[in-house]
Amino acid sequence: MRSALVGALLVAGATADAAGCRLALVLAMDVSSSVDAREDALQRGGLVAALTAPEVQRAFFASDIPVALAVFEWSGRYNQEILLDWVLIDRPEKLVKAAETVATSTRSHNDFPTAMGYALGYGAGLLERAPECLYQTIDIAGDGQNNEGFGPEQAYREFPFDGVTVNGLVVNGADYEAETGLIAFYKAEVLHGPGAFIEIAQGFEDYERAMRRKLEREVTPPVIGLAASVATGG
Repeated sequence: MRSALVGALLVAGATADAAGCRLALVLAMDVSSSVDAREDALQRGGLVAALTAPEVQRAFFASDIPVALAVFEWSGRYNQEILLDWVLIDRPEKLVKAAETVATSTRSHNDFPTAMGYALGYGAGLLERAPECLYQTIDIAGDGQNNEGFGPEQAYREFPFDGVTVNGLVVNGADYEAETGLIAFYKAEVLHGPGAFIEIAQGFEDYERAMRRKLEREVTPPVIGLAASVATGG
């Protein structure tokens, strides 16, 4: 068993070295009309705090093979704006700089619906011009279900999502009737690909904690989990 694990680690390491990046991660932040100015400040500040949290920084640098990161905000069909274009997070200063870029960003729109299918399509386009990485993940955060244009199911059919994992951060405010089924909606229609999961924030006040937990899980090198599983006989 030990020799098999060593062989798997060597193969994974060689492949990662060839790619130069272990994960291309897109973070998509909801700025639709259901998100007011106070809530937007909480999510923007929460993302910044999560990116610079010690446990998230440890996860980013738990391997010599870096993570590539991009961040955009989304709302209506044609209302997506890049907050952070692709950057290879290969040292702590790069992660701090990425967080500072998000911290100084300003909201692009505040009066458009929730066009999640379009947001996913936009994220797929970002991944097409990402650095070459072993894995690709889109993390889409939101406080409401799709209510404009095509939904996630059609996006997954029409855009290049082969091998892409889509995780979700659900802001479970339940301020409107449509939001009471938000967790079920994410589980049934949004999650996509290998290992996809959701993290739940109980309102925007809880956004930082949820984002911190989600980022730590996403960027921790998967080989660490493999080694731990073998070591414990799992």
